Amino acid sequence: QVQLVESGGGLVQPGGSLRLSCQASQGGFRLYEMGWYRQGPGKQRELVARFILDGASRYYPDSVKGRFTISGDSVKRTVYLQMNDLKPEDTAIYYCNTWPSTVDWGQGTQVTVSS
Repeated sequence: QVQLVESGGGLVQPGGSLRLSCQASQGGFRLYEMGWYRQGPGKQRELVARFILDGASRYYPDSVKGRFTISGDSVKRTVYLQMNDLKPEDTAIYYCNTWPSTVDWGQGTQVTVSS
């Protein structure tokens, strides 16, 4: 079973940036339609970005559009999420998975936006 390992989270001030990474542990796992999700305190997990690797299609909800960018590297089996102009409401644990989610959820990476 493939494992998805997220990293890159941390504490950042409002307006700051972070770049999250998600690497698939299994060499045979093919990154195709992938997504980044997040779960804030007391909230349900939500999709914040998805794309088809090596494709032009991207989706972002209005809450992050223009601030978040999803990308990936099929050779490194890694998906990235560049997050700019972070806001306190972006505070959450961030996860990656296929879209729709079909792989066991990883531990995620905590992002905290606070002054």
